[in-house]
Amino acid sequence: MTTPKSYRHPLSDRERDILRLVVQSFIETAGPVGSRYLAKRFPIGLSPASIRNTMSDLEDLGYLGHPYTSAGRMPTELGYRAFVDDLMASPELSSAEKQQLQAELDQIMGDTEELLRESSRLLGRMSSLLGVVLSPKLSRGVMERLEVVPLSSTRVMVVISVRSGFVKTIVLEVESRVKRSELDRVVAILNERLAGLTLDEIRRTYTTRTRDIDDDRTGIVRLLQSESDVLFSEPAEGRVRLSGTHHLITQPEFQEVDNVRHLIGLIEDEGYVVHLLEEQEAAEADDTDADDEVGRAVATIGSENSDENVERYSIVTAKYAVGDTVGTLGIIGPMRMDYERVMALIENMAALISRPTTT
Repeated sequence: MTTPKSYRHPLSDRERDILRLVVQSFIETAGPVGSRYLAKRFPIGLSPASIRNTMSDLEDLGYLGHPYTSAGRMPTELGYRAFVDDLMASPELSSAEKQQLQAELDQIMGDTEELLRESSRLLGRMSSLLGVVLSPKLSRGVMERLEVVPLSSTRVMVVISVRSGFVKTIVLEVESRVKRSELDRVVAILNERLAGLTLDEIRRTYTTRTRDIDDDRTGIVRLLQSESDVLFSEPAEGRVRLSGTHHLITQPEFQEVDNVRHLIGLIEDEGYVVHLLEEQEAAEADDTDADDEVGRAVATIGSENSDENVERYSIVTAKYAVGDTVGTLGIIGPMRMDYERVMALIENMAALISRPTTT
């Protein structure tokens, strides 16, 4: 990932003011910004000629560009980066929006799965972009309880409850019908030995922790051992919640069919979205102290993203904590997004999800 945070030139106060106004105006209008427009709209005390000269200097420095000779200017990736890092106001939602978020999430705080689904819907709706929530890695979660539920004479359902409220289920084939009393006894032994460990620890040490259980007539201990790589690892699908595609495609950048087709192709591949957000997690971890990770919004802009397929987009993410596990939520949209509002939404949502729950 390339992050152009070392700017080529220390900007003067005038250059900073003009760059900020150009970025804000372009985000609002989606059209190139001219010097006369700035002079008329903002009380900056400069003539159009002075503004035009400053804009020309900013273009020479790589902060602004223009689509054709007679047009006004528009921000480059470097211009957006400077805006996000140094020029925009601190992200903040209005009191009414904060109350709206809290009220909607309070109704479902006890249901982790619904909480994550609703969070993606709220992010998409309130940003008019694509809201994305990636559930925590279950392999890092602490197992609270293991249950084995007979479904038929040859099938059982294994239910793994993780401390943060997540549940993983899988149906397995058994060689013969098992007695419920014997099954309960074996499962109780397994819970004594495995509860309180992360799923990754269980996967790595299951054989060692259960090798002395030699009176298992149910075959469950051996069955779980043979399936441990599936049972105690990440699920193949279901970690991503997406919402807001219908909002996103109303943005001017998606008026062309090819752009819409490109976006849909990306988000239909859940594995790709997981990879993309986990790359964001890794970049955040490299760029922040561990204590500061949860709740801090980070923006990657254009070619700063880890994959060339998303070089036309910006991605804003933050980590959230549910119990002992950490996930990622984010907003994906064009580079011309309202970064101040989007980062405020992300940080507030991460803080609300990460609140300790009362029982």
